[in-house]
Amino acid sequence: MALKRKRIGVLMGGLSAEREVSLRSGENVYQALKRRGYNAQRLVFDDPNALVEQLTGVDVVFNCLHGGIGEDGTIQLLLELLNRPYTGSGPLACALAMDKLAAKREFRHVGLLTPPHVEPPPQEPPPDSSDPGSEAWASWAAEVEEALGFPCVVKPVREGSSVGVHIVPDREALIEAVRQTRREFGAVFVEKFIEGKEVTAGILRVEGEDRALPLIELRAKRAFYDYQAKYTPGLTEFVVPAELDEGTTRRVQDVALRAHRALGCFGYSRVDLRVTPRGEPYVLEVNTLPGMTQTSDLPKAAEAAGIPFDELVERMLETALLKPVS
Repeated sequence: MALKRKRIGVLMGGLSAEREVSLRSGENVYQALKRRGYNAQRLVFDDPNALVEQLTGVDVVFNCLHGGIGEDGTIQLLLELLNRPYTGSGPLACALAMDKLAAKREFRHVGLLTPPHVEPPPQEPPPDSSDPGSEAWASWAAEVEEALGFPCVVKPVREGSSVGVHIVPDREALIEAVRQTRREFGAVFVEKFIEGKEVTAGILRVEGEDRALPLIELRAKRAFYDYQAKYTPGLTEFVVPAELDEGTTRRVQDVALRAHRALGCFGYSRVDLRVTPRGEPYVLEVNTLPGMTQTSDLPKAAEAAGIPFDELVERMLETALLKPVS
């Protein structure tokens, strides 16, 4: 295989809140590539000013960065300017997926269900007072309650791995969560909480086309499937395949694949959804660079499809040379 003769740089680390997960993903991918006989090397990203030099001599980049500039299209654009093939989706798809509100617009445009949401007014803090007990805060919170009800979900617009996500039960908690999330992450929105099952769908390129893998149902032992539940062994029960009837399973897989395509993703991704008791799939988000840790969903879904971890990594690597030029 031509790739066996190329120098593969496994890009990991980065500057986002997901750095530690990226390092774990990257190390797992690096070890898998070595086991498969590839000329792989670690590229630990710490300094943007040193990145171009780090990429010197690398033929193909296996991108294991999570969040921030590693996943929002910035690194992808740099790699294209440097003419370095890389794994994962292109710059535009990554930018759309990282911006949850932009992604929601694309989902709705193609007829997919996604939870209703409310954006706080642009003032900081919303609406025009720093006093959480003020009339302005109370009025805004009442509008959210009328539009979405409680509980509802506070989310940063541009973070992954459930970083900064809060499920809030009432107006007081809503106000505090919005203020805290804005302080830490900037842009924020509030989303309707969809009752039902937490389901994730891995997408992988198989025999020349992107396909949905077996679904995973996530049963967190915490309040919800947050950062700790995602990456701490024992805090989440992974049900593979998800306990859904055959018709609902096919419908969820179809919706996940449509969400992947709606953003222009390529090769692989992970689509997170909520499935109501009536079997309605609501798309939450698409992750263009899924985790590759021991608790990550994409490797579990691939294993359920009969694709062991090392083979999954190799298939992901191969997409670097198949991706259309943006």
